[in-house]
This record gives sequence, C-alpha cells and structure tokens, in this order.
Amino acid sequence: MERRPTIVDVAREAGVSKSTVSLVLQQSPLVREEKRVLVREAMDRLGYVYNRSAANLRSANVGLIGVVINDLRNPFFTEFATSLQMALSARGYATVLANTDEDPAIQAQVVSAIIEHGVSALIISPAYGEEAATFDAIARANIPTMQVLRKIDPRIELFPFSAPDYLSGSRLAAEHLVKGGARRVAFVGGLEGRAVAQERMSGYFEVMAEAGIEPFVLPGRASRAFGHEAAAILTRDHPDIDAAICFSDLVALGLLSGCARIGRKVGEDFRIVGFDDIEECAQVYPPLTTVRCDIAGFGEAVASTVLNWLEDNQAPINDHRTPVELIVRDSSGGRVNA
Repeated sequence: MERRPTIVDVAREAGVSKSTVSLVLQQSPLVREEKRVLVREAMDRLGYVYNRSAANLRSANVGLIGVVINDLRNPFFTEFATSLQMALSARGYATVLANTDEDPAIQAQVVSAIIEHGVSALIISPAYGEEAATFDAIARANIPTMQVLRKIDPRIELFPFSAPDYLSGSRLAAEHLVKGGARRVAFVGGLEGRAVAQERMSGYFEVMAEAGIEPFVLPGRASRAFGHEAAAILTRDHPDIDAAICFSDLVALGLLSGCARIGRKVGEDFRIVGFDDIEECAQVYPPLTTVRCDIAGFGEAVASTVLNWLEDNQAPINDHRTPVELIVRDSSGGRVNA
C-alpha cells in the first residue's frame, strides 16, 4: 500500500515551505493568493486530504523548535544555546532545550522525545558515538535539522552544518605566537580522532610546517582539570615548549591556573592562547588571549537560518563557516585588544 501524502510532500510539490502549507490549511490571511493557489493545486495533484482533527491535536506545538546540546556545563555551549533561544523567541517560536552530557544514548532518547512533541525543526550540537540512532530517526521523521559546532553525520545535504572557522582560528593563534618569538608551540587538549579537534589544530599544523617548528600535541579532555594537569606535564617533561594553543578556553584557563601553582609566569616564561572567548577570558589574571568565535552572534545567525528555512523555504548552505578573530591579551605577551 502506498503511503498517504504528507504536508511535507505538498510543500515540496508546490515549491514552498512546510509552514506556508500549514498556514494555507489553517486559512490564514498571511499567505499571498498566488502561493495559496500553488498549494491547493499541489494538494489536488497528490491527492492530499487534510485531517483537521489531527491538526488540532498538533496545534499546541506549532512554532516549537528543538535544541539539543552536547554539554551545557561548558559556558561556550551555554552562551550559544541562550542566544539561540532568545533569537527564536524574538521571532515568536518556543524552544525545547535538552542537554545530552556527551552521551549518545541520552541524545537518541531526547531526540526521539522531541520528535514526538511535533517540533517544526531541530538544531543539534551532537555528541560523538552511535550517530545512526539519532540521525536516522530524524531522517525518518523528515524534520528540518541543522548540525552546529560539530559535524557528526556526513549527510550534510540532509543535515546542513554550520560552525565558526576553526581552521582559520588556530592559524591566527599559531602565527601570533610564532611572530611573538615562541620557539616551540604545543597544541593542548582535544580528544584524538574527533573531527572538531582535528579541525581546531589544522591551522596550527600548517603554521608549524611553514615556520620549520616541530609540532607537539598533548591530547586530553576539554576541561580545566586537564589544562591544570598539562601545566605540570609540559614544564616537567617538555621544558623546551614555551607556548601553547589550547583546544578550548576551559583548557587554557586550567593551564593558566596550573602555571600559577608551579610558579611559571604566563605571558613571560610561557605564553597561552585559548579558543572560544568565553566571558571569563577577560576577567582572569593575566587576561587570556583567545580566538573569538562570537558565539552569541553565531546563535542568532543559526536561528535566522533555520527560520528562513521553515518560513521561506530557503535551504541552508550545506557546510557554512563563520569568521573568527584573535583577541590578544596579556597571556600571550601582548596587549592589543580587550
């Protein structure tokens, strides 16, 4: 038996968004007459029958966006989620927010629950592992979904991806340290084999090769605890390393405090650059040089992209990167910007 045509089929046939079809079915005056005609003609061609009672049951969830975040304990992701939620709210959409705590099983569970609530779209910063359990379920539900900050599922034609330009960020950081006189630069943090770690250190590798400096990577979790531990490891086992680019600001802040504990002067004996520019970077001592990703602006841009997709049928670019900049502070020996 052939399946019954859905509202998504009608939208595709008419060349309009799912939201436009919904408004036509609700007899909304917001839809222009020419689009109303396109939708009605597509319904006739497909044999679509509007189930008004089912639609009434779903109506409470119109304008609901699901947001799934891998680690809301990290201020970087918290700021993104907050700016995203506020931008969606400003456009009249409510948000269902879930934290997966880097657990793919929890991610699959919450995504399934969010889908059952009838969300209009999903925005997901995904956890690593067991990707099919999450993304195959989304594909079956045929819900517009964006991957952000981490590209886990390679099907970007189905799940478009957007993130800051991590490669350019690590290149800016590495060039700054080399030009400032660093003789040996380490890359600290980031788990081996993960695409986001590889991307964040790729510019670093390029600059080290250009400068004729042997790279050194100290992998580890993106946490203050690891950064604190790394200070002792680098000082004890690799005394020739006089600078470090960190996978994240949390690692860099831990490295900063670890150096203070062992008496290593940051900004003089040892130079540190973080990545993300969370609020605390400008408040610690010495203030932390970092790669600013403008995560608040990024959240607002993602909201706009998803709503343009829903409301105007403007599909996002499959793989989009946003600009970053280096914010130079005392931890790298410079005082250029705040």
